[in-house]
Amino acid sequence: MSEIAGGPSPSVFAAPLPRTPARARRRAARGFYFGLTLVLVAMVVAGFWPSYYGRLAAGAVPQVHPVVHLHGAVFSGWMLLLVAQVVLAARRRLDLHRALGRVGIAYGGLVFVMGSIVTFVAPAHKVATGVWTRDEAASFLILPIGDMLLFGGLFAAAVRYRNRPEIHKRLIVLATLALVFAAAGRMSGDSVALFLGIWIVPLVVALAHDVWSLGRIHRTYVVGAVLLLVAFTRVLAMESAWWMVVGRRIVDALVPPG
Repeated sequence: MSEIAGGPSPSVFAAPLPRTPARARRRAARGFYFGLTLVLVAMVVAGFWPSYYGRLAAGAVPQVHPVVHLHGAVFSGWMLLLVAQVVLAARRRLDLHRALGRVGIAYGGLVFVMGSIVTFVAPAHKVATGVWTRDEAASFLILPIGDMLLFGGLFAAAVRYRNRPEIHKRLIVLATLALVFAAAGRMSGDSVALFLGIWIVPLVVALAHDVWSLGRIHRTYVVGAVLLLVAFTRVLAMESAWWMVVGRRIVDALVPPG
């Protein structure tokens, strides 16, 4: 990870730091994941406030395709579910945490389905109504497609490792970061560097917490960080020749020319 982020020396992995006492680690971890979840929720609210949540709060329904409203409700529900789960874990109500987790598996599938639908419906609607040109829609598509591939893969892994809490909870954080990508983009304007900085801050904090509490970075975060950073490069490919060919074909299939 140090080679990727330009951060600490590889000795972070080679020679673990002294570990914090077990009881303090458990107590700090419960508080940490609650705080990290609130940060992720705040990012979503801040990112979508001008275009969506703020308008709803003012009593004005955003003029978007109906499926976008459904997607917004499902996505908001995912963030609330995440808050509920970390609260239950912090209060040591593991029985309820596991029971809600079984619901969460189905709900995560719903998040993936709705996200995949809106990935194509929303740009097609904007082209059909003249809000976007075909090229604008084609360029944009690489972003939500990447979001859904990332979330789907990470969430599936989290389900696979649901009986291994230290892996599972980190995969859930990574999967949610994939969903928060769109909110970070809306907060960063046209700055790619700011976009990356906003999006990756929660992960950097999580890595730092691992070093403090474990004396090392958990391999789940190491692999996840590499995956997220590689996936971010799609921002640089939005207007590339190869992607525009792919994107235009998708747009033409969704909204036939003429």
